[in-house]
Amino acid sequence: MADRSNMFSALLDLKVEALLLDSRRSNKPSAWHGHVAFAHWIVAATAPRSVVELGTHHGVSFAAFCHAVASFGMAVKCHAVDTWRGDEHAGYYGDEIHDELKAYIEPYYGSFATMLRMTFDDALPTFPDGSIDVLHIDGLHTYEACRHDFEGWLPKMSDRGVVMLHDTEVTEPGFGVVTLWHELRKRYPSFSFTHSFGLGVLAVGSRVPPGIGALCSLRGDEAVRVGRLFERCSSAARFSEERWQRLGDDLAAVRASMY
Repeated sequence: MADRSNMFSALLDLKVEALLLDSRRSNKPSAWHGHVAFAHWIVAATAPRSVVELGTHHGVSFAAFCHAVASFGMAVKCHAVDTWRGDEHAGYYGDEIHDELKAYIEPYYGSFATMLRMTFDDALPTFPDGSIDVLHIDGLHTYEACRHDFEGWLPKMSDRGVVMLHDTEVTEPGFGVVTLWHELRKRYPSFSFTHSFGLGVLAVGSRVPPGIGALCSLRGDEAVRVGRLFERCSSAARFSEERWQRLGDDLAAVRASMY
């Protein structure tokens, strides 16, 4: 029982405030809204030096990472890499999405956040090997493209590195993230969120941050309970009139399971 208590403490202690942050792009279309609270939490839990996102579109996830960095006063560099032209899965579009997001990011987060308008491969030389602590991959979702992105960027990860893959629950034709995810979770400590099209979390570094290690150790009902906690906190972040009641109920349920 003490081990379970320590595990949940590593997940929640000193990180609960991360679950209280609002969503900053709640009016934008995105399959990522259900993971916003986790984006806030992972920044607090890993205290990264560098966060890199591959595939940003309207910027719901990127703004969540940036908002956590700004809220906690961390010295973190955040980089969004995207052509902002679209692809066969996201659809194709003009400059308006890039320009609107840039106009949003610069006033709030411009001191530490950079938007790199280029392909993922072209951006690789920008980052030294071993320099990235948190990487979010959300580009073209074919198996070949996702595997190429993961393998190409893996040398850039630090010894504390954590990689997130979005759309790990999508099984539609042409989407191969789920296949890659099942391969990778056999090689690395992992945690899988099944809501909002799925988000896979991989601890690829040799020195796993304690909170990430605790998350990746969850199994069965405990994993389901924590997954629902983050999902409901993300929902509460979008609808402020419900957030406090939902958050209180969810945290109470998780803490009650410690005993």
